[in-house]
Amino acid sequence: MAKITEAQFWVDLLKKIFKAWAKDQGIRTSPKSWNQHVVPHEKGWAIKGEGNSRYTDTFRKQSTAIRRAKRIAKNHNAAVVIHRADGGIRDRISYAK
Repeated sequence: MAKITEAQFWVDLLKKIFKAWAKDQGIRTSPKSWNQHVVPHEKGWAIKGEGNSRYTDTFRKQSTAIRRAKRIAKNHNAAVVIHRADGGIRDRISYAK
C-alpha cells in the first residue's frame, strides 16, 4: 500500500471515490458479464442475463431453458447459473476460456 505522501495513494483514493459515485448514479463500474441465470418464473422458467432487469426468454420446462442458456453462454465464454424453484443456486456451468 502506498504511503499518504506518495502520488499513487491519492490516485487510488480518487479512483475509489469516483467508482462509489458512479455506482450511486447507476453507472456500470465493471465490465458487462454475459453469465446467464435460469430462474423460476410464473410461466415456468426464464433466462435472465446477469445484471439485467428484463428476462431474455421464458420456457415451460427448466431443461429447455438450460439448453438455451448454455448456447448463449458458450457464444460469450460465460457461465450458466441454474437456480432451484425456491431461488437457491443448484448448479453452475462455466464456458470461460
